[in-house]
Amino acid sequence: MAGASDTDDPRILVSTGWLAAHLDDPDLRIIDATWFLSGDRDAHAEYLAAHIPGARFWDLDAIADSRSALPHMAPPPEVFVSRVRAMGIGDGHQVVVYDNSPLRSAARIWWNFRLMGHDSVAVLDGGLGKWLAEGRPVEDAAPAIRDRHLNVRRVPELVRDVTQVAAASKLGDHEIVDARAAERFRGEAAEPRPGLRSGHIPGSKSLPFGRLYNADGTLKAPAGLRAEFEAAGVDLSKPVITSCGSGVTAASLSLALERIGHRDHSLYDGSWAEWGSFPDLEIATGDA
Repeated sequence: MAGASDTDDPRILVSTGWLAAHLDDPDLRIIDATWFLSGDRDAHAEYLAAHIPGARFWDLDAIADSRSALPHMAPPPEVFVSRVRAMGIGDGHQVVVYDNSPLRSAARIWWNFRLMGHDSVAVLDGGLGKWLAEGRPVEDAAPAIRDRHLNVRRVPELVRDVTQVAAASKLGDHEIVDARAAERFRGEAAEPRPGLRSGHIPGSKSLPFGRLYNADGTLKAPAGLRAEFEAAGVDLSKPVITSCGSGVTAASLSLALERIGHRDHSLYDGSWAEWGSFPDLEIATGDA
């Protein structure tokens, strides 16, 4: 089995070899962030059946802003602190997040930690699928939890609301990049959530998140990621706002931007679930 890679970065992305080498580190905390849009698979049940040793389960829909009608909006700091401390995660911990979802939901939790100022967090490259393919260990036992103090410092520049995105769309001073499927971006396919119009934010560019990944679920190398942004017509000299259906797959775009060294990026948390529901917001159809 492959060992740690010289491209491992504990603030962005680590390999299965890196995680295997650090699995017994006392300050390592692992999160299973598997999430599915449809109800045909039960992420928590799958976690209970088999997870990477020591992993905690992150419920994306439960650890969210309960005051918002929009799906799984980022939790306020006090909710984040309460739920994360209950997992035994605190200051000084290196967090590694993985998933076993085609939506690459681990990137969303990586972004959530970064939003709260916890930078020692990385996505496991290739997720549980690669871990299992390499014959690495899993368990069904619950991890031992010890409380640890957690300080957070919300980083507001990492998130954008609908007013900020509307201004960026009008002024053209940011690149807005949409991670949804191209058919949804063009307005040719119905949205999976009822009541939403079809189309995209005017001026945005289409880069379906799946283009960022290799066939084995690993993130493409930085040169390949940069090529995908450029092929989508994204001007990387500008700040970038990432968007999608409900803020989950947009985080893969954010992860990729971080991987190529483009630090000036933010995520539109409401995404199309919000924009597509407001009849007074302009929409565009067709290609960008």
